[in-house]
Amino acid sequence: MAFDLVRKRLTKELKVLTENPTPGIRVVDDFTDMRKVRIDIEGASGTLYEGEKFQLLFKFSDQYPFDSPQVTFIGSNIPLHPHIYSNGHICLSILTDDWSPALSINAVCLSILSMLSSCKDKSSPPDNDWYVRTASSDPKKTRWWYHDDAV
Repeated sequence: MAFDLVRKRLTKELKVLTENPTPGIRVVDDFTDMRKVRIDIEGASGTLYEGEKFQLLFKFSDQYPFDSPQVTFIGSNIPLHPHIYSNGHICLSILTDDWSPALSINAVCLSILSMLSSCKDKSSPPDNDWYVRTASSDPKKTRWWYHDDAV
């Protein structure tokens, strides 16, 4: 019953994404499990990630949109980026502290594409090895420190 409201919101968001897709963002799911949705994104032209394809996995709780989705990169091509860990976790404030119910799947994807597009150097986060060894499988359980907006 609780997930019915979430399903209604997600159906609306996904309909917009599939009927009027944003360049570089593509829904690739069959929606059999609305709690998990896979989105493919492509690096924007003129950036370090131009033409590269990445997969995002969105996981939704019964509290969505009041609770942010869990969003991770999956697959064999996880971007090399100072705010993306090799386990797919993304250090992005709108996925935790700065989440707002007004945000959507599309807004999150656009923020991630923007983060990739503004990157000046493909490199791992300085604490990547330690983080990957010690982190929970749920990136929302991480207490992120947002100290570097220059990447």
